[in-house]
Amino acid sequence: MSGAGMTLETVNVHVADGAATVELNRPEKLNAWNQQFGLDLQAAFRLCAESEEVRAVMITGAGRGFSSGADLTDLSGESTDEGRPNVYKALTEVYHPVMRAIREIPKPVVAAVNGPAVGIGCSLALCSDLVIAAESAYFLLAFVNIGLVPDGGSSLFVPTRVGFARATELSMLGERLHAPQALEWGLINRVVPDGELRERAGELIAKLAAGPTSSYAGTKRQLNNWLYARMEEQLELEASIQQEMAGSEDFVEGATAFLQKRAPNFRGS
Repeated sequence: MSGAGMTLETVNVHVADGAATVELNRPEKLNAWNQQFGLDLQAAFRLCAESEEVRAVMITGAGRGFSSGADLTDLSGESTDEGRPNVYKALTEVYHPVMRAIREIPKPVVAAVNGPAVGIGCSLALCSDLVIAAESAYFLLAFVNIGLVPDGGSSLFVPTRVGFARATELSMLGERLHAPQALEWGLINRVVPDGELRERAGELIAKLAAGPTSSYAGTKRQLNNWLYARMEEQLELEASIQQEMAGSEDFVEGATAFLQKRAPNFRGS
């Protein structure tokens, strides 16, 4: 792996001077998640965890955005007996291993957020240890807008960062939270001018890569134990409730309206 990294179908990994950059690489889809995307992220973090060369990891997005969430134009995964997407299987087998890998890797993980971090993309950013964002970036728990509930760990990561009141607002209202306000709320760590994101994030990850790796790992274990000891239980609950929502007529309407670029007509069923 030395000095080069690896190129996957939807994710690139570059390694230099102890720092790995995991670049989400579906720019034509604003780095929306499909099954391959999730599997490639799993492979990228396995590589980062196993490599002695890698001492810190940065996640960022190619193109105009960090990640626009799940790719609703690609629901090619398995279906339930009722013909609805098997989101439980997708979450537990594709998405959750990524979140688990980020929290468990004994190395600091920085999310450098450019543009939108939406839905599961927002979960990915907030799962990281530190979040630095461009001024024009925004965070959006868009699940409610298509009749779903937060998943990918966001029902855990958001309230641990900003508390119950603001987590409820973000989850139930489904409104954009722009980077400066996200910083004010304590959702993220730093905001920088758009043109400086890569440089400033690069400086941060270089500092971490040159730092006391064992200390970072120990701190991460402490915080995980205090804040995320019930993470597995919460991920399972999210997946179960999300499967219920995927069976609702509101989800069908929400997804259809999204693809047709119109306002949904929810009926509460």
